[in-house]
Amino acid sequence: MLRLGIPVIGVTDLPRAVTFWTEALDLVAAEEWRSETWRTLHHADGSGRALALMLSDSPPEPRPRLHLDLFTDSAEEQRAEVDRLTALGARPVDWQLYPPRPDFVVLSDPDGNLFCVVDLSNAPSGGGPPS
Repeated sequence: MLRLGIPVIGVTDLPRAVTFWTEALDLVAAEEWRSETWRTLHHADGSGRALALMLSDSPPEPRPRLHLDLFTDSAEEQRAEVDRLTALGARPVDWQLYPPRPDFVVLSDPDGNLFCVVDLSNAPSGGGPPS
């Protein structure tokens, strides 16, 4: 039976990416499938795989069709997480496609891969909390 595995992020500096994503999401680098071009990251509580990092020569996409959304429960938590992630090496992105009242902030990881930090109290994007 086919089942969804884990999201994989292409990176140019595997050790730097391992450091960023393990600290950003409280993950641990696993020995599973470890190689010079691959690292699997597990949930720190031991509940299994969460994310994979793969060495890549291709540049990050400026408007990727697939990306990670990281959730927060309030605008205050979103601001705090954006600050924390920026301190870990993420960079704010000058995103031209924000809606009038965005529930998300676009950041890039140290390799330039885009991801969003979403305030669930303001979802769906630009429309306020679901009714």
